[in-house]
Amino acid sequence: MTSQDDPKRRVLDHLKRAAPSTTRAVAQALQVSDVAARQHLFGLEGNGLVTKTAAAPAGKGRPGMLWKLTPLAHDLFPDRHDALTLELIEGVRSALGMEGLQRVVELRTQRQTGALTKRMARETGLRARLEALAAQRSEEGYMAEVVDAGDDGFLLVEHHCPICDAASACQLFCMTELELFQGVLGPEATVEREQHLLSGDERCVYRVRPVSAGLGT
Repeated sequence: MTSQDDPKRRVLDHLKRAAPSTTRAVAQALQVSDVAARQHLFGLEGNGLVTKTAAAPAGKGRPGMLWKLTPLAHDLFPDRHDALTLELIEGVRSALGMEGLQRVVELRTQRQTGALTKRMARETGLRARLEALAAQRSEEGYMAEVVDAGDDGFLLVEHHCPICDAASACQLFCMTELELFQGVLGPEATVEREQHLLSGDERCVYRVRPVSAGLGT
């Protein structure tokens, strides 16, 4: 749905500017019939790109529908946050040097450590703590999961890297990620990176082994 002339794309563009919008308003914006507009809207709804709510009653008859974009649809529109992040990284590197950039990354890691430590504080056992860690990482966009590796501990798998461009420009992000996991899991476990997305692997995989036999579950 990349062409600006695609009817469904035009529906999305209209809703971006004028949501919530009725089916009739969408039809008028596209200069098509109500039936055609409704077909496009239902198709987009099936793809999870638009959602509808009942409009306030206006006289007799069934209330109409108000349509708006879903968060998934908003992601289809241009977003320069990746470019801005890269510009900021280069700006810090130019103004403060590598030591300054390293300090900025360390401060980010400290904040992450605090948030993770708080979330994992109520969990006991390595598996439960890893599940809490994976849940937090998934909320941050990493699509993380924990896989039981039997006698060889656990695998913390991250299927996606939401900061891939930034990590490519500054390897400190990947270095501190390993330190972050080791730090929040503490001395009861060892953490080793076995696969690395930016090194050509399909995902990032960390093997986590309990140091004490009592922490394996």
